[in-house]
Amino acid sequence: MKRLLCILSNMNAGGAETFLMKLYRTIDRNHYQMDFCINLYEENFYEDEIKSLGGRVFKIPSRKEDFKEHNKRLTAIVRDNSYKYVLSVSAISTCFIDLKLAKKAGAEVCSVRSSNSSIGLSIKATAIHFLFRLLYMKYADVMFAPSDLAAISLFGKKSVNSGKVVFLHNAINYDKFKFNPEDRVKQRLLLHISDDCMLIGHVGRFNTQKNHEKLIDIFYTYHQTNLKSKLLLVGIGNLQETIKNKVERLNLSDDVVFLGLRNDVNLLLSAMDIFVMPSFYEGMPNVVIEAQANGLPCVISDTITREANITGLVKFAPLNGDDSIWASYISENIGKRVADTYQKFRDNNYLIEDAAKLFVTNVFKKR
Repeated sequence: MKRLLCILSNMNAGGAETFLMKLYRTIDRNHYQMDFCINLYEENFYEDEIKSLGGRVFKIPSRKEDFKEHNKRLTAIVRDNSYKYVLSVSAISTCFIDLKLAKKAGAEVCSVRSSNSSIGLSIKATAIHFLFRLLYMKYADVMFAPSDLAAISLFGKKSVNSGKVVFLHNAINYDKFKFNPEDRVKQRLLLHISDDCMLIGHVGRFNTQKNHEKLIDIFYTYHQTNLKSKLLLVGIGNLQETIKNKVERLNLSDDVVFLGLRNDVNLLLSAMDIFVMPSFYEGMPNVVIEAQANGLPCVISDTITREANITGLVKFAPLNGDDSIWASYISENIGKRVADTYQKFRDNNYLIEDAAKLFVTNVFKKR
């Protein structure tokens, strides 16, 4: 059996982590296995499932917490377990160090997957990022990206134009996410959402990137024109209390539902009437792909790659535009669900079976 060591900060329910789990569930685990090396003290939503699938989880200090200990323990993990295949998932080029250490410890094929289209760092850190990404060319045998913007951010335009980047789409299990009218009725009953209420949905961690502040302002503006509307928020994060306080100040507490971290997003999508994401940046938002499988119209930031629109259901609103512009986009598209988007997913290579084959072929390839 061939084992792949995946190195990333955590295995929480974020986009990059969730996509890895989709691949892990799909690959032939009789021949291939995936293990995970994550940082100590980070959330690890998927640990139990990883172990149930036969995977291992290693926990080491982050490079920021203890640079020397991180390097020492990562080297020992690769060496002592004879890992020949290693994958680093990151948006920051300084993670080339992990590939360098893995190579020295005996890894034969090192892969890296860009997880975002921006890094949200200081000017100094951004300069270091652009300088160090040249070193990926030396240590990365395979470079993956979910979109053009994510590829350029970590690997540069030259690598993309030369064909060195493998575009591994954020594919999904289509049947799991397709619209189910029975799920819609059941979930709305559980959420106490009436049939005539327009339900706006969002799934994302409560952090700066996801821009919940603007999302609340957008909903406030739309809600003035349609009092029979509610906003459903799925996720957790360090800004959650800040957003709850804002909701209270705007007297929206009865109309904004905080659901926390959930493992039934596929069911919740069927309850929604539109999906809205005003993120500052995204590599390739998993949940927007999932929403389209559900047939949901989506309104997202114009800073997000146009590749996210694989069905024609996605409308791009100006990130810096007035909230009234976003509200009008919502009004024009809310409730316009498409019954079946399967062919679009197949034509655009967004079925998880196809992505898993591409993944296995590249990460376990012979040099």
